Amino acid sequence: MQIRELMSKSVVSITPEESAALAARLLTRHNLGMLPVCGQDGRLVGVVTDRDIVTRCLAAGQDPSRVPVEDIMTRELETLSPQEEGEAALARMAGCQVRRLPVVEEGKVVGVLSLADLARSRRYEAEAAQALCQISESLVRRRRR
Repeated sequence: MQIRELMSKSVVSITPEESAALAARLLTRHNLGMLPVCGQDGRLVGVVTDRDIVTRCLAAGQDPSRVPVEDIMTRELETLSPQEEGEAALARMAGCQVRRLPVVEEGKVVGVLSLADLARSRRYEAEAAQALCQISESLVRRRRR
């Protein structure tokens, strides 16, 4: 099954110049775990998560209303193409230790795929659970170090 059939097509994004506080409000308001960060031309330049806001802004003692998203976003991105198959997405998520990936076509975000999207399809339910276990186990090992 192709990613385009599984992904969430309703994408909420933010620009690099906007504040970490706005990013936090958008994440909360839309019940999201990740926001694509897009430049003025609409091209993906990064992603920001609630964890980025906490670890790179709040824990550093910075005021989220004064910190631009570009200062805390993740720039090294893994993305998916809408034509890719679900198995490839699962492998990439497990390998990168992430639960969500932006879906990009011609440099622009057209969707977001989450492990939950894959699990809901029933076709990938067991594989999504296994990938989540791999991600969680890796995070636990990193925190113990």
